[in-house]
Amino acid sequence: MWLTYKTYPPEIAGNGLDLLAFLLLTSTVASMPMVINNTPIFLIQWVSLATFLTFGIFVELIFAQVAVIVLLLRLKLRKEQFFRLPLNLIMFFLVSLISGGVYYLLGGETGPSLMNNPQALVLAGIYAILNYSLNQVIISFNFYFIYKRKESYFGKDFVVETITTLITLPLGLVLYMLYQQGGLLPLLLVGIPFVSLSIIFKLYYSSEKVNEYLQMAAEIGHQMAEQLKVNDVIDLFLQKLSEMLPVDYAYILEVVNENELQLIRRIEGGGGLSSDNFRIKKHEGISGFVWAKQKAFLYSEKNEWSKYTKGYVPDHVESVLAVPIVRNKKVTGVLMLMSKQKHAYEKSQLMIVDILCSHFAVAVENAKHYELTKMQSERCALTKLYNYRYFENHLNEEFTNLELFKRKVLSLIILDIDHFKAVNDTYGHQSGNEILCELAERLTKLVNGRGTLARYGGEEFVILLPDVERQEAFQMAELIRQSIANWPFILQQSLELKQQQVKITASIGVATAPEDAEDSLALIRHADRALYVGAKRAGRNRVAEYSSC
Repeated sequence: MWLTYKTYPPEIAGNGLDLLAFLLLTSTVASMPMVINNTPIFLIQWVSLATFLTFGIFVELIFAQVAVIVLLLRLKLRKEQFFRLPLNLIMFFLVSLISGGVYYLLGGETGPSLMNNPQALVLAGIYAILNYSLNQVIISFNFYFIYKRKESYFGKDFVVETITTLITLPLGLVLYMLYQQGGLLPLLLVGIPFVSLSIIFKLYYSSEKVNEYLQMAAEIGHQMAEQLKVNDVIDLFLQKLSEMLPVDYAYILEVVNENELQLIRRIEGGGGLSSDNFRIKKHEGISGFVWAKQKAFLYSEKNEWSKYTKGYVPDHVESVLAVPIVRNKKVTGVLMLMSKQKHAYEKSQLMIVDILCSHFAVAVENAKHYELTKMQSERCALTKLYNYRYFENHLNEEFTNLELFKRKVLSLIILDIDHFKAVNDTYGHQSGNEILCELAERLTKLVNGRGTLARYGGEEFVILLPDVERQEAFQMAELIRQSIANWPFILQQSLELKQQQVKITASIGVATAPEDAEDSLALIRHADRALYVGAKRAGRNRVAEYSSC
C-alpha cells in the first residue's frame, strides 16, 4: 500500500469533499448486493473505474477495500465465515494493483487530462476489462479450491454479473466525464438513477426467485402426492426442504391431543432421524407458540426467539422458520426449520414453506387413508394379522423366488385350535374372539419376524418360513404347540362376567417345499393333510410332518 502511494501519488489536494462524495457513492453501491446462487454480486466496477480515472490507483485501491468491508458487513457473516474478510480484501487489492499497474505500464494517465486524450479512454476500457477478468479468475480459484464447491462456476450468478457489468461499465466513463465538466452534481445525476436501477434489479430478481420457488413447490407437491406411505411423504418433504433452503436442523411435530405436540421426525447434521417420543404442550417453546397462534413465524437472530427456551432448539441456532401444518382449517402439526446462520430465511421463503406445508398435510392425509385401506384389505379385522388374500399372494411370490433359486426352501406351518366350537359354546363367542386375539399375540412373539404369520380362516393360522429347513420348522411348531397347551388363556368377558382361565390345545401340520410340494397349492394341501391326518386323527395336540403321513 505504501509502495503504491509512493510510486503513483494521488492527486487529492483540495478535493476532500469530492473524495467523500465518491466514497459515499462507493459504500452505497457496495451495500446493495444481489445474492444469486448463494453468491453476492455488487456492481462496484463502474464506480471503481470513475474513481481510478479521477484520483488514481491509490484512492481506488483504498475505496475498493472499504467496499469489501461494507459488503461483508451487509451480508452479516457468521463467525466461521470471518476468514472471508481478509481473503476478499487481499483479492480486491491484487485486482486493483495488477489492473492499475498494467494501465500505467501501457502509458495510461489519470486525472482531468484524459478528457482530451481518446487513446487514454481506450486504455481505460482495457483497464476495466482486465479488472473484471482478474476478479473472475480469483473468484473461480476461491470457488473451487477454498470453498470446495463442485457445481459449475459458470452458473446464473456468473451470467447475471457479466451482463450487468457490461451494462454499467460505460456509466463509469460517463461519470468521469461529467465530473470533470460539472463537479459533484453529476454524482447525484448518475448515482441516484443507478441506485434506483439497483433496487429495481433486486426486486426483479426477488420476483424471479419467488416464481422459481413456486414452481419448485408445485413440483414437490406433485411428488408428495405420488407417495403411498406416510413415512415416504415425510422423508421426501424434509429432503426437498433441505435442498431448497439452508437447513441445519428440521423438526416435524404432530398434534396428538388437544394440548400436546409429539416429535415424529427430525433432521440433525444433515441426516434424518426418527422421533424419540419428545412431547411439548401448547404455548410452550416455539412450536407450541406457533400451534397456539396458528400462524407462521420467522426469526432471523437468536435474541428474537431466546425467550422460547423449551423445545428442540440447539444452542448454536440463529435463524428459525416455524410454520403450522394446517388441514381443513385445523392445525395438525408444526414444521420447524433452523439454520446456524443469521438472516438465513426470507419472508418470501416463509410463504413458500407455508404453501408446501399445505401440500404436505394433504399428502399425509391421503397416504394415511391409503395405508388404512391397504391394511383393511390385507389384515384380519379381529387379530390384526395378515388375512388369507394377502397370504395367498405372498406365498405365490415366495414360490416364484424358490423357482428362481432366490430361496433354498419354503416351510409352511398350519395350526388349528382343537375343539374350538366347544370353547365358543361354553364361554361365548366373545370369549372365543379373545382367545384368537391372545393366540395371535403369542404367535407373533414366537415367530419373531422369521416368517409371515396370517389368520387362514376361523380358528386356523398359517406361518410361512422362507429358508427354514423341515427340522427347524418342526421344532418351531412344537414350541408353539407347547406354549399353547402349557399356558392357559385369560378370558375377560366370559358368560359368567368374571375373569377365567381356559386351557386349550392345537394341532399343527408342517410341510416343506420343494421336498413335499412343487407349487404353492400343493404346499398348502400337504401341510393341511399333515394337520388333519397326522395330528387330528392321531389324537390332537400334536405336530405332524407331511412326509410321515
